[in-house]
Amino acid sequence: MAVAAEQRANVVSGAIREISHIATLPEITLKIVELVEDPKSTAQDLHKVISSDPALSTRILKVVNSSFYGLPGQIASINRAIVMLGLNAVKNIAIAASLAKLFRGGELTGNFSAKDLWTHANATAVCSKMLADSLKLGLSDEAFLAGLMHDIGIMVEMQFDRNKLTEVFEKLQAGATDMLALEEATFGANHQDFGAGLCERWKFPKSFAAVTGFHHRPLELAQGSRTLVCLVHIADRIAAEVAGGFRQDLANFDIEPAVRDEIKLTVEKLAEVKKALPEQLKNAANMLG
Repeated sequence: MAVAAEQRANVVSGAIREISHIATLPEITLKIVELVEDPKSTAQDLHKVISSDPALSTRILKVVNSSFYGLPGQIASINRAIVMLGLNAVKNIAIAASLAKLFRGGELTGNFSAKDLWTHANATAVCSKMLADSLKLGLSDEAFLAGLMHDIGIMVEMQFDRNKLTEVFEKLQAGATDMLALEEATFGANHQDFGAGLCERWKFPKSFAAVTGFHHRPLELAQGSRTLVCLVHIADRIAAEVAGGFRQDLANFDIEPAVRDEIKLTVEKLAEVKKALPEQLKNAANMLG
């Protein structure tokens, strides 16, 4: 078992080393993540960094004025945007802008394109935030970003070896149903492993490596580390069912009662979120384009 785990880790670290020129977040994004994670940082520190990047400043103002946040009146300054949104939300916008660039690469096969995966990532992000809000977990910003990143491992696979990933999707198209097993047979690891490896390389908080690494199996995590992963696990299935986009890694959209129970999500609340998701996605369209 230890040998298998070690081999898997070697495959992942080798792939991430190989694509390091692509899978690198811009310096400014990494600086923003560092600032927000540092308890001593202030809104003024964040303002200084963002103001040095006009494109990012413009994007943040566009987002803060979008219907997704529903804030009153037009906000014209970055300082005010940071105050209104909070440091974490601003961090998410910066990372979302960087991630959007990674999800380029067009259509790989008839049943997979990076654009569809980005559409699904956005829907999962919005749904994760909705679930966190609905359950009053105080995790809205974290849930949004975790949902956005959950399948980033597939982009690592695509950048690392397009031919192998094409092989996986061709087998799925031919009738295979277990994408994770196909990835493991083809790459020696699956997209959860690659996603967790990338989060570690980016020095993201451990909770994001847990989401990318366990979103198909949240109950395998230790009890205290499951909440965010269960949220994204459920949002992943709701988004695939309701919003379309990428869904090949899911044989079905069933949500186990044990996963719902873990975050105290009732069947009624689940139905409410499913029903409200399409409207919320319209509101978020400007933000995530």
